[in-house]
Amino acid sequence: MEINNVKKKITPYLLVSPYLVHFLVFIAFPVVFSILLTFHKWNIISPMEYSGLNNYIRLFQDKLFLRSLLNTLIFLVIHIPLQIIVALFLAEVLNQKVKLRGFFRAAFFLPVIVSGVVVTILWEQLFGYDTGLLNRILIFIGLGKVGWLVDPKIAMSSIALMATWKNVGLYIVLFLVGLQTVPQHYYEAADLEGATHWQKFRHITFPMINPTIFMVVVLSTIGGFSLFIEPYILTGGGPLNSTLSAVLYIYKQGFSYYHMGYSATLGLFFALLIVAVVIIQKRFIEKER
Repeated sequence: MEINNVKKKITPYLLVSPYLVHFLVFIAFPVVFSILLTFHKWNIISPMEYSGLNNYIRLFQDKLFLRSLLNTLIFLVIHIPLQIIVALFLAEVLNQKVKLRGFFRAAFFLPVIVSGVVVTILWEQLFGYDTGLLNRILIFIGLGKVGWLVDPKIAMSSIALMATWKNVGLYIVLFLVGLQTVPQHYYEAADLEGATHWQKFRHITFPMINPTIFMVVVLSTIGGFSLFIEPYILTGGGPLNSTLSAVLYIYKQGFSYYHMGYSATLGLFFALLIVAVVIIQKRFIEKER
């Protein structure tokens, strides 16, 4: 009896132990270590040196980091509205009884499961200044070439366009789920009242899928803040640092310049910034309900 009682007490702990080990090794330890690292100077090779608040002081004096935050903000301002509008429009179309609906749903989702590196290399061929397909089409129709990735004024917009194409399939699926949860009898009542399609969308669909919209905004924001692969492969942060995202700058500080303490400080600050932005978005969207 005592052995059975001991087994009953131990069994729950044994069942949760794999997750607990995973949490301690891959989540808790890296977080604690990175926080401690923000108070040190370390280049991986030599021992860590305690530097106090120097990394935090440097952060607020770093104009290039502020530039990377501005670039990321520009990307978000372009990417998030474009992502939501395109995804919601296509989801609304695919929610209707159209031919080959299943095929189009799969086709739009396909870029999501393709490697980001592969997609970026593909768009690099499209954006090429001299040999890119887009500029060849422009020349063919009598227009001049566009510096998609070499013009500082439009380079980030080009990356935002590519990122939208890459990720829109995921948000189409999310919007489709939201649209299919709207009770049909609301639309039937609106039809009896002679409501137009826009009126039904504005007064029925849009309020009913508000939780889905919030989820899409949050996911798009987090995904936008983590912008890295696209500028890393396409431009390396150029031209003139116009596409230097915050994550790319943090990466360069850590793995190009080996300023690991400062890189950890940037990462911690950036993580707190993302949390703050998501909280503000949540309160704003709930207020608009």
